[in-house]
Amino acid sequence: MEILHNTTQTIGAINLVSVPLNYVKGPSGFSYSSTAEEVTHGIDGSGLTAIVTGASSGIGSETSRVLALRGVHVIMAVKNMAAGKDVKEAIVKEIPAAKVDVMELDLSSLASVRKFAANFLSSGLSLNMLINNAGVGGIPFMLSKDNIELQFATNHLGHFLLTNLLLDKMKETARTTKREGRIVNVSSRLHRLGYSKGIQFDKINDPKSYNIIGGYSQSKLANILHANELTRRLKEDGVEITANSLHPGEITTNIFRHMRVVDGLVSTLGKFIFKNAQQGASTTCYLALHPQVKGVSGEYFQDNNLATPTAMAKDMDLAKKLWDFSMDLVKYHLTCTNTT
Repeated sequence: MEILHNTTQTIGAINLVSVPLNYVKGPSGFSYSSTAEEVTHGIDGSGLTAIVTGASSGIGSETSRVLALRGVHVIMAVKNMAAGKDVKEAIVKEIPAAKVDVMELDLSSLASVRKFAANFLSSGLSLNMLINNAGVGGIPFMLSKDNIELQFATNHLGHFLLTNLLLDKMKETARTTKREGRIVNVSSRLHRLGYSKGIQFDKINDPKSYNIIGGYSQSKLANILHANELTRRLKEDGVEITANSLHPGEITTNIFRHMRVVDGLVSTLGKFIFKNAQQGASTTCYLALHPQVKGVSGEYFQDNNLATPTAMAKDMDLAKKLWDFSMDLVKYHLTCTNTT
C-alpha cells in the first residue's frame, strides 16, 4: 500500500517534515544551525583524499569547498562537467591552495559508474573518504539507462556500485596510512514516508505501484540500509573504515525541480524556513572529518548529532536482502577492467 499518491499529498509531506527551528546544541556541541565551516573548525585534513558525488551544486558543492578549505584533496564527481568546473574555479579562487579535481560521473548509468571508478583507480590516488551525496527527487516514473527506476538507480544503486568498486582502494589506504576511512551516505528523513514494505523488491520497475515521494523515500531508506549492512561487513573484515548515513535537513536546493508546484514552494519559502547550503552540508562534513565520530559506524545522524531512523531502517534482515538484491543488479559491472 502506498503512503502518498499525488502532488497535493506531496506538499503535505513537506509540511509534515517542516523544519523544527532548533538552535539548541546537542551532545556534539553543534546544532541545526551549525555550518560546515563551524563543525570542521580547527581540523586539518591535509593528506586526505575524498570523493564527493553530486558536487556541482547545493550541499555537494559546499561539502567540496569546506573539505578543500580544511586541506583535503577533493575529487568532485559530477554529471555536469561544465557546472563542476565552474564550482572548482570558484573554490580555487577563494582558496588558492585548494586541491580539487573534477571527474565525470552519471550515477544513473552503471557503465558510467564503472568508468569513473576505473579512471580514479588508474590515477594512483589514495582514498580516505567517499561522500555519497548525489541525488534526484520528484521524478515521474522513468527508467535509467539500465532499465531500473530512476530514483532507485541514481540515489541507491549507483552509489552501491561505486562504493563496492572503490572499497579495496579504501581498505588499502586505511592499512597503509593507519588512518580511518569514512563512507558517508546522504539520506533523508523522508525515508519515513515510503512504501509499507520499505523496499518494493518485486515492483521496483512497476509504474502502477510507483509514486513520486514513495520512490524517493524508498531510495533514501536504501541509503541507510546500505550503510548499515556495509558496517556489518567491514566489522567482520576487521577493517578500519566506518559507514554512516544522515539527514542533511530541509534545504533550498533544486532536488524537486521536476515537480513545479513543490519546487516553487521550496524556492519561495525555503529561505525563511529551510537550511541554507552551508548548514545543510554541516552533518556531512562533521561525519567526514570530526574526531568525535572516530570509530562510530552504522549510525544515522541529523543536525550533527545522533538521531533515530525508523525501525525499518534498522532492520538488518532487510539490509541484507537489499544488499543481495543490489549485488544481483550490478554484478556485471563489478570489474573495472572493461570501461567501455
